[in-house]
Amino acid sequence: MQEESDLVTGEAVVLDLRVAKLASRGVAMLLDVLVQGALLLIAVVVLMLTAGSLDSSLAVTLLLVVFVLVVIGYPVLFETLSHGRSLGKLALGLRVVRLDGGPIRLRHALTRALAGFFVDFWALGFFGAVAVIVSLTSSNGRRVGDYLAGTLVIRERVPDAAQAMLVMPHGLAPWAAQFDLSRVSDDLALSARQFLGRYHQLRPEAAEALGYGLAQQMAAALGVALPNGMPTWMFLTAVLAERRNRAQASLAPRYSPQPPGHGGPSSGYPPQPPGYQMQPPGYAPPPGGVPQPGYGTPQPSAPRDNRAEPDNPFTPPS
Repeated sequence: MQEESDLVTGEAVVLDLRVAKLASRGVAMLLDVLVQGALLLIAVVVLMLTAGSLDSSLAVTLLLVVFVLVVIGYPVLFETLSHGRSLGKLALGLRVVRLDGGPIRLRHALTRALAGFFVDFWALGFFGAVAVIVSLTSSNGRRVGDYLAGTLVIRERVPDAAQAMLVMPHGLAPWAAQFDLSRVSDDLALSARQFLGRYHQLRPEAAEALGYGLAQQMAAALGVALPNGMPTWMFLTAVLAERRNRAQASLAPRYSPQPPGHGGPSSGYPPQPPGYQMQPPGYAPPPGGVPQPGYGTPQPSAPRDNRAEPDNPFTPPS
């Protein structure tokens, strides 16, 4: 069963973070230990082959340095460069994030690694007993290193049910196909997905403010302007749905990207969706309601061919 965190941001938004519990974290830790053990074994073999030309004290010093670099440097290097993923976490689909959901930095990774060596696992951790006990008593499965660094380990891979929520809004597929998504970061996409997942749990004014901020960031990454009159949730959903569709299509040999010059950022002018009119300030879909065609949805400039695209009205996430 997937558990979600009860963390809340400064904007009173509950973070939709699927926390990683003890089992998955334990498997990821085991994979990392195997990699570290292989690195140490290679280092010992190399030192043994060169021990004849080295002083014994120098050989011991080099062995200690290699041990520290492997045990502490390995997680710090990987989690810093990959924003929270070691090889074991990458294999299990886990990621270390800050308590506000943002990516970790060097100081977070270093704090976790030092606490893991001295408290959680090796020096004083009784081979992981401390980490297991603390993780079992924590509602979010955090160990001592997570408490000291202010971090949380989450499951990054989203279940199919959550992905199914990202249905392309009606009539926006040709427009979204022109986007250049190369500058849309994983962190920004994750924030937008969390917002859509909690849309109807937010106060209307909070949803409008947070959605507008995310839409501005997304538009800046795409190099386009926010369409006049388009609800922010619809714009974000179109971007995320197109991003998911391209990721799925990239695995199929029949997929081919759009040729240049079709209205994307490289064509010299930003793409615009058809048929949008300016809405009054503060426009938002009715709380808890389901928008119907004609209410905040694009009006096609030409009659739609039902044979080419089946009717699929979009409903905001619930």
